[in-house]
Amino acid sequence: MTPRARTNQLLYQAELLLQVPAGDDEHTEARRMAAEEGALALTELALQALLREVTEHARLSNHDWRELLGPEGAGIAELQRLRELAAREGSWLHWLIARLAALHGDEGAARRGHGGTGLIAVGGAAQLGQALDDCLRQAKAEIAALRQTSQEW
Repeated sequence: MTPRARTNQLLYQAELLLQVPAGDDEHTEARRMAAEEGALALTELALQALLREVTEHARLSNHDWRELLGPEGAGIAELQRLRELAAREGSWLHWLIARLAALHGDEGAARRGHGGTGLIAVGGAAQLGQALDDCLRQAKAEIAALRQTSQEW
């Protein structure tokens, strides 16, 4: 499988996980959280595959997103573009990196809903799945542009 095909496959699988119905039983909340975190983990793998794909011409030995998108990462135009995007608050990549940090932390990234707790929900706090779906849509648009630049090499 090519790096491009692997990136596409992982993005597709993440989207599929977000579409799985959570059901309507005592495990609904846990099932939703598992699907959201599973989709987030697949998105992390897709980010890794994307970095491998767009840096293929540079023949890098390491494709860890933390290293490549960090300040010491290779000076490749596609990586610089992604670094700038990651630094921009409100961008899909900035959001994704924060969620990936949470995913690897003790608390995890998915949150329980507040239904039945007596709390009044405040608008604007989308569930992880909905926000990840938005992130994936924006990422796919950016990926198309990155692929174009990378192919020019």
